[in-house]
Amino acid sequence: MPATAIARVPWPPNSRFLKGLEGRDLDRIKAAAKPRRYMANAVITNQSAPGAHLFLLTSGRARHFYLTPEGKKTLLLWLTPGDIFGGVAFLSEDKDYLLSTEAVKDSSVLVWDRNALRELAGQYPKLAENALSIASDYLAWYLADHIALISHGAHQRLAQVLICLAKTIGQQTRTGVEFDVTNEDLASAANLTPFTVSRVLSQWQAGGAIVKRRGKLVLRSPELLLLNTR
Repeated sequence: MPATAIARVPWPPNSRFLKGLEGRDLDRIKAAAKPRRYMANAVITNQSAPGAHLFLLTSGRARHFYLTPEGKKTLLLWLTPGDIFGGVAFLSEDKDYLLSTEAVKDSSVLVWDRNALRELAGQYPKLAENALSIASDYLAWYLADHIALISHGAHQRLAQVLICLAKTIGQQTRTGVEFDVTNEDLASAANLTPFTVSRVLSQWQAGGAIVKRRGKLVLRSPELLLLNTR
């Protein structure tokens, strides 16, 4: 892509990866990246593939997933513009991606290869500091998710997933926070069966905590949702 086209690629607002950087520093960091576009459902990174690139999502939406040895797809974190993935590329030694990442919607990314990324990290230590802070939050999310898996029931796990999605990808409407998600997505993320998800969502809808439409869900009251997990 021509340099003029790269210059038109917008920085996503409020990217934690770029926190504390501005002006010419941002321009230099951006110039070292290559823009790419992915159609919805395209796999951007594959688990166990060499982790040689860092990605910054600039538009669209993506999510991490993991394929078990039996072929079961487990959904993990959803990603929105400003998020990064492929942080293993910061390391000097060759490491594989631990997870796969797929585009949920048509998406654009900026991509740095390992050599360029490590050179930038040497020039701008704030990049590595920001990435480490993000990695720390990922670890906190994993800990909370693991504790929920071993100590919480179906209602609590599903409520946690809904509230997380509402904060991550939700859009405020006059009736609540709306986001697009399927029962199969929720079942995978909460480690439940689609039948259990459907049953619990029906209970919550009858109680007024949510409204479920085809492919979309409106979270009307997180408080009422949490009350109904007890």
